[in-house]
Amino acid sequence: MKKSKNLIFASITLGLLSFTGIQAQEKTPAFGFKGGLNFSNLYTDTVDDNNVLTGFNAGLYAKFPITNSIAIQPEISYTTKGSELVYNSFGVNGTAKFNINYIEVPILLVANLTDNFNVQVGPYLAYMVSGKTTNDSNLGSSVRTLDTDDFNKFDAGISGGLGFDLDAVNFGVRYNYGLTKIGKDDSFTSSDAKNSVFSAYVGLRLN
Repeated sequence: MKKSKNLIFASITLGLLSFTGIQAQEKTPAFGFKGGLNFSNLYTDTVDDNNVLTGFNAGLYAKFPITNSIAIQPEISYTTKGSELVYNSFGVNGTAKFNINYIEVPILLVANLTDNFNVQVGPYLAYMVSGKTTNDSNLGSSVRTLDTDDFNKFDAGISGGLGFDLDAVNFGVRYNYGLTKIGKDDSFTSSDAKNSVFSAYVGLRLN
């Protein structure tokens, strides 16, 4: 896990250092905000795709052209992750949700395949800011606030997706593949569970 984090931090550092040469390019950097829906899960060796939790993402982005077809796109956003379990056993039925919320910073390499269509790939780093569990069943409801100290607050992984850009509006889909365990080895959350998030977004360019 440490090796994966080191590789991701190195990629982010190289991406940030590359900004020093971007200002000499002819194309103007773009800035804007974006938001959309998240469909998240926690994956282990055996992932149950039925445990998808619907959430959201919202934040800011900047796009720095390097060439006519390549750009670096850093972002910062508030994003929700977690999983959902629908159960029905021994006369008890309901829905349990595990919500964890992050401030997330991806650094993406964007390659234009056409004037409007692009692919995106790069590392992301996220910091857990809050979390809760909820349980709604035929026997009642409960909400529990999670102690972030029981978790690995940093989440890191690889992000990849597809985008479609118009003059002022852009659309896209993206998948974030987590490389770090969300739980600490000495806590009740100890497991190999990692974050898995598919998202769809709409962005608005501000300049």
